Amino acid sequence: MKRFLPWIIGAVIIFLIYSWASGIYNKAVTLEQDVKESWGNVNTAYQRRNDLIPNLVNTVKGYAEHEKSTLTAVIEARAKATGITIDPSNVTPEQLAAYNSAQSGVSSSLSKLLVSVEQYPNLKADASFMKLQDELASTENQILTARTRFNEAVKPYNNNINTFPRNILAGMYGLKEKPYFEATTGADKPVEVKF
Repeated sequence: MKRFLPWIIGAVIIFLIYSWASGIYNKAVTLEQDVKESWGNVNTAYQRRNDLIPNLVNTVKGYAEHEKSTLTAVIEARAKATGITIDPSNVTPEQLAAYNSAQSGVSSSLSKLLVSVEQYPNLKADASFMKLQDELASTENQILTARTRFNEAVKPYNNNINTFPRNILAGMYGLKEKPYFEATTGADKPVEVKF
């Protein structure tokens, strides 16, 4: 029996190291799947907004024919925003900043459109426009919620792969820190509304 004791101890040690390492990796994979799911929810919310934009533009177009530049800006911003795609497993801070910037362009052009609508009392009273405006406001709230939940999913993932000794194994597995959604440049300044 003494002859097999070193082999048994060695096997137990190898099994414990394997269990520990695979547990760290499996936890990281589970947390990464949470990040991917949250990213899918962000994209779904943005897609809903992008789907509403053509209806909103067409409704405004009927009332505000001379607002073509504002309508064109909204359509172009939407096209730019839908042209950017990100793989959540390999997202970099630069990619997320570009995505965030494109989506901010859509928000900015939409707010200009809604300000220009103030000049058209008949449009403001139109039931379909009011419904679209309410849906757009609801969608913006969904986007905020989805972005917040994405950041909430990123935090435990980053904590998991950046704490010692997990950071050593995370580096061996090729796991990298995920970026957070951040406010766009100038978001800390008050918005100036001009009529």
